Amino acid sequence: MLFEGKVAVVSGTGPGLGREVALGLAREGADVVVAARREDKVAKVAARVEALGRRALPVRCDVTDPEACTALAEQAVAELGGIDVLVANAYHDGDFTPVLRADLDVWRTTLEVNLFGAVHMTRAVAPHMAARGGGRIVMVNTMSTERIQEGFGIYSASKAALKSITRTLARELGRDGIRVNGVHPGYIWGRSVEWYFAHLAEQRGVTPEEVYAEVAAQTSLGYIPDAAEVAGVVLLLASDLARCVTGQAVGANAGQWFH
Repeated sequence: MLFEGKVAVVSGTGPGLGREVALGLAREGADVVVAARREDKVAKVAARVEALGRRALPVRCDVTDPEACTALAEQAVAELGGIDVLVANAYHDGDFTPVLRADLDVWRTTLEVNLFGAVHMTRAVAPHMAARGGGRIVMVNTMSTERIQEGFGIYSASKAALKSITRTLARELGRDGIRVNGVHPGYIWGRSVEWYFAHLAEQRGVTPEEVYAEVAAQTSLGYIPDAAEVAGVVLLLASDLARCVTGQAVGANAGQWFH
């Protein structure tokens, strides 16, 4: 039980990676604060955490609101006893518009979620972690900090900023025993990627299976990981198995690229 007696906060716990991280933490003994903007999402994941025999605290939270993040942290301490782990998974994927035609108000929203949202959550939980003698923060990042594509300008830029601030936080919070790392997935196989590949296939006049095969061939292992596999990397970095690891950007992409 890697997280027995620990309390974890997971933001962005809708379907997909956030849910798999929350459930993985619960399986390994953690009580979990399940946070997202939609109450129906947090309720569903919280119920599954409790079904695994752990305590769950469902909290509706917009990470762009620093007061909401502070309130979440205070509620976690009051009801679950403290905070040991933060997984910052909330994200905004931008508008897929070329830079010269982009709506900069949309860009600001993406920055507010992907960069400032992670910072708000960190500022809210770090003092409580320090009070317990340390903690572990994992920023869920993306391959788009390395693999630049047209139309992904603000998403890539916001996540590159998150990659940089992850290293700064690792340096600044290390004295309090807090480790900070980033996980950088590539494509995560699931409904949204399956839909995207079908869309690409229709545009190109090929089958979705052909699109999958092309992308999988770009990886060293020959396949696209699913959310549960990527969640395993998050759990590794949040556990004592990675006690000496901080400030790192860890790829979780089946070897599609290397840092």
